[in-house]
Amino acid sequence: MYDVLIIGGGAAGMSCALVLGSAKPKPFAADKQIAIVTHQKTSHLQNALFNNVLGLTPGTLGADILESGTKQLKQLYPHVEQIDSEKVTSVLRTAEGFTITTNKGSYQSKLVVIAVGYTNLLTIQGFESYVEPHPRAAIEKDRIWLKNEDHLVDNGLYVAGTLAGWRSQFAIASGSGAQVATDILTLWNDGKQTKIHDKV
Repeated sequence: MYDVLIIGGGAAGMSCALVLGSAKPKPFAADKQIAIVTHQKTSHLQNALFNNVLGLTPGTLGADILESGTKQLKQLYPHVEQIDSEKVTSVLRTAEGFTITTNKGSYQSKLVVIAVGYTNLLTIQGFESYVEPHPRAAIEKDRIWLKNEDHLVDNGLYVAGTLAGWRSQFAIASGSGAQVATDILTLWNDGKQTKIHDKV
């Protein structure tokens, strides 16, 4: 049983995992079991080029960020389990949380963060009742979002990135994932507003 399982290894999902992973030294997060399904084949980062993102060298490729992100997570926060080469097919609520089924197995988690793209090709079962037309995308692009309030779709179910209703911009998606992580940390910290900073 995971305490939280993140679905999606793009900007939002990896940012969420990094912030959650960085909280391990805190007593309220020390024993938490965290995992991320890092399926990245359909990420919009695959063909992205960045010249306008603070902190990134102009010319940085999204494909390189996908690769370096998983390495960064593994090197800095190895306690965050990376589930690669698996694609989630369904997320169903249980009495204890959720059952997450992939094309290769099944997992249990108390909380779920869904951070996949916002195309109408979303094939994960269990989210149908939350899907609506995306509020910040051109109608002709036929994008979707999971209706939410401050990233919370339903009890224990969070959404991050473009699927949360945000625009497809790297900095926005990353920030959305980090926001969800701090919301979860606040939950774990008995409702005390929580953020994690590294200092020199």
